This record gives sequence, C-alpha cells and structure tokens, in this order.
Amino acid sequence: MGFGWGFGKVILFGEHFVIYGVPSIVSAIDKVTTATVESTGGSGWTLDDRRQATPGYKEEKLEQQRGSINLILKAAGIDPTTNPIKITFGGDLVAASGIGASAASCTALARALSDEFKLGFSDDRINELAYEGEKGYHGTPSGIDNTAATYGGLIWFVRGEPNVIERLKIKRPIEVVMGNTGLVANTKAAVAGVRERKERYPGKYEKIFNEAKELAYMARKALLDYDLQAVGKLMDENHRQLQAIEVSCKELDQLVELARANGAYGAKMTGGGLGGNMVALTPGKDLQDQVARAIKREGFEVLMTRIG
Repeated sequence: MGFGWGFGKVILFGEHFVIYGVPSIVSAIDKVTTATVESTGGSGWTLDDRRQATPGYKEEKLEQQRGSINLILKAAGIDPTTNPIKITFGGDLVAASGIGASAASCTALARALSDEFKLGFSDDRINELAYEGEKGYHGTPSGIDNTAATYGGLIWFVRGEPNVIERLKIKRPIEVVMGNTGLVANTKAAVAGVRERKERYPGKYEKIFNEAKELAYMARKALLDYDLQAVGKLMDENHRQLQAIEVSCKELDQLVELARANGAYGAKMTGGGLGGNMVALTPGKDLQDQVARAIKREGFEVLMTRIG
C-alpha cells in the first residue's frame, strides 16, 4: 500500500492577484490530508473519501475531484485499466474552501502513487503532478496551493516561467485563527469573474493590481522584520483590495469584522473567496483563544493553527 500526504494552506497576501504575476505569500498549516493507494482486482480506480468536510463540500466537488484524479494518473503515467487501484483520503485537514483542501489531496495522491508504484518522484515532480490535478478543480490554477501543500513552510510565490518559490524564515511561528463561512465556494467562477471585470474595467483594475503588488513587498518586509502590527494592517488592506475586485462576500466580511473587534492584529478573506475561510492574525495563545471563542459564539467553525 502506498502512502502520501499534503499540507493545508493559508494565503496571507495576494490571492487572485497571483494569477497575473503579482507576488503572493502563502503558509502551510499544521493540518494534512493523507492518501493511500492499493492495487485491487477489476478495472479502473475507486475512491473512499473519509475526510471530514464542510457540509456539501465533497458532494459539490465530486465531478471536479474525478477529473482531478484522472489528470494525476495520466501525468504519473499510470493506466488504471491495467493497474486498478483503490484510493483512500483521510487526515485531519477539514475539506473546505479557502484552506487548500483540493491541493492537499492532489499532493497526497501524487505521493501515494509514487510510493505504491516505486516511481521515486522528487518533491519537485510531486508538485508538478499536484498542479496537474489542481487543473481539475480550478481550470488554470496559479500553482500557489500545490506549492504550499508539497513543500510546507512560509513561501514567497511569483507565478511565471518558471515560478519563483522562495522559503521565508521568520523569527518564530505566529498563531492565527481561520473562520469558516460554511459556504462551499466555486473558485473557477470567482477567477472567471475577476478576469471578466478586469477586461471590462482595465483602468480601475490596473490601479488595484499595482497596489496589491506594492503591498506584497511591504508584507514580505514586515514578516521578515517580525513587525506583526504592520503585518496585521497590511492584511486589512489586502482584504479591502479583494473586496474591490468583488471576491469577498457578506459572511467573509462579517468574520473579518468580528475578528478585528475581538483584538486580531488584522484579518482578511483567504483563498478563492465568495465563501470559504478568512484568516485572522492573533499572536499568542491568549489572543488566539479570545478571537476563536468570539467566532464560535456566532456559530462558525474555527481552525486554530500557526503560520511560518
């Protein structure tokens, strides 16, 4: 039986903008999706998805997931008609929007296939396979989610030929709270919407995108200087930029305001938007607990984790 894993992630700066070459900062989190692959009789592949999930997430993503698995198998050079397999997903990462669930499962599957069929794939090759799998979910993914899922850590990512992937070292990990709207987001639709509006309002969007690029460099410096008050303010500003390109929603805005009102240094939506998760910067266990309790009181699911 082959085994693999992939980290969940939180985008701290630059989602959506990253698709157009604007730098982005992403951190893996301490939750993973696992995958096992075992050879079976019969023909083709079967799936047993045991991940905990936001209600409706797995059902809504099922067709995308099937396409994704087929893309990964093809890229790995494995024909399930001659090599029938059973795939099982598990782990402690809750499958939800905005937390890298699809990328974590793609990475885990790529590693499990390499293990089961003794393919000896390097992390770089695993990342390439996971990117192929992400196409099933996102159409044209930026590559940032699978990069975090594969390598872990805090990463400066710039999409290009090739992608810039640089590990950032900070003084010590920082506590964050992620709040889940409970809404399953359609990242493909969110990305397509931004593209359409960008073409329709080129002047407005060029200004926002230039500001997002400038902000990414400021955020990098603030993180490396460990100036957490500055990091929080920049997260707030990045959320305003994402609101301006219309990828937030009232539930995300509610969670962001709730986190800030309860002491978070900063908060923003994270990931594709139109649902999914927000992230709040809450250095120290006490502040993390305080913000998490406030979000839970409003009936939302919470994930307490760390970045860096």
